[in-house]
Amino acid sequence: MSAKCLDKQGRWRNKTVAFRVSPEEDELLETAVRLSGLTKQDYITRRLQEKEVVVTGNPRVYKALKNELEKVLNELKRLKKGDNVPEDLLEVIRLITITMNGMKEE
Repeated sequence: MSAKCLDKQGRWRNKTVAFRVSPEEDELLETAVRLSGLTKQDYITRRLQEKEVVVTGNPRVYKALKNELEKVLNELKRLKKGDNVPEDLLEVIRLITITMNGMKEE
């Protein structure tokens, strides 16, 4: 059993919630978490509560953006002319765009 954990409001986080996702959904979730700069637990909790996920620029977020842009570029290069861009790749591009636009406004 994992150790109890206090959140920012001083509440104990001692309940476990688990669910299954496909490998593709997991990769999208992992990408969103990396781009947010939050822990996976905090990211999922905020999204489930329909709270805004605010990205604060830090070295970890910049590195995640760089790595994700590199992955997108490689995937786009791999696609042949006339191929449809996969929905998952479009979603990653959308997340990167939202993150970059938000950082530009700061």
